[in-house]
Amino acid sequence: ENGRCGVHPNRELEVREEENYFFRFSKYTEPLLKFYNEHPDFVIPDFRFNETKAFVSRGLEDFSISRLKTKMPWGVPVPGDEDHVMYVWFDALVNYISAIGWPHNMERFEEWWPVTQYCGKDNNRQQSAMWQAMLMSAKLPNSKHIVINGFINSGGQKMSKSLGNVINPYDVVEMFRSVTPFPEDVLRFVLLHDVPSFEDGDMTIESIKTSYATHLQNGIGNLTSRIMKMATTHLDGPVEIHEFSHKNGIDKAFESFDLKRAIEQVMGAGSELDAYIQETAPFKVIKVNKEDGEVLIVEMVERLYRIAILLEPFLPNTAKEIQRLVREHKMPEVPLFNRLQ
Repeated sequence: ENGRCGVHPNRELEVREEENYFFRFSKYTEPLLKFYNEHPDFVIPDFRFNETKAFVSRGLEDFSISRLKTKMPWGVPVPGDEDHVMYVWFDALVNYISAIGWPHNMERFEEWWPVTQYCGKDNNRQQSAMWQAMLMSAKLPNSKHIVINGFINSGGQKMSKSLGNVINPYDVVEMFRSVTPFPEDVLRFVLLHDVPSFEDGDMTIESIKTSYATHLQNGIGNLTSRIMKMATTHLDGPVEIHEFSHKNGIDKAFESFDLKRAIEQVMGAGSELDAYIQETAPFKVIKVNKEDGEVLIVEMVERLYRIAILLEPFLPNTAKEIQRLVREHKMPEVPLFNRLQ
């Protein structure tokens, strides 16, 4: 707006002039639009793809890719011109392919490329337009997908040291270390479950504590203890676990890179199982009819194990521990998620 950077609106504008090399971005308007048309799911989510296509459709301008060495003495020299170095932003994009072998180890490079790339919403143009034009120029395959994430705010504001609202992920892990064997899983959970996959999200220390208590302590942790207590009390040995198909909405959420929706569906399965325990009351049934009660408990152990399998991409340590408890027919030695004081 008014020619100012949207991220730094209060910075004073400076007009500078110097000799640079440029990338001929302007010649890639039509090739990019053609590529977008042929790959309708290239940028995820759709509204970010619409931003990209609108940007390219307005016409592209060449952009600078070098700086004078006298002003920036460090950097990768421009081939054939020792007076210039590559602009670090341009050089950084090339790291996507140079780090996996291009151009010196093409066999290794081709094992990896093309890939799906993740970036923040402020990097959309660079990743989905500029970088793709660079790949076209190098006659290399374009990226498979560009997945655009939003920002994580805190208390309705951008995280800032001056506001004192920055959440240090290491501090989050340490905060839960005394109440769970898996504090890293707590951090994974709140980032995947509480933050939208594509839009801006908000997080505070209080919201993290609330989410922990609601979904982990009183949710999957309590569910595991209840079921394994019934199993170890009323069943003679471990439940035989059969293979199962998990082709369902979770797969669709994964395929669309909507990890929040995927983990919500897994946690929803846990809530359904908890409600089923309340509805069927196997701990009461078994006192009246041992066989019927055992059938109910076996079913619940099987469902718990399936939930643990589905939970593994999100909470790997927790999921493996639940699977171990089921296989070994044991109660948790310590609560998976104890109460946070």
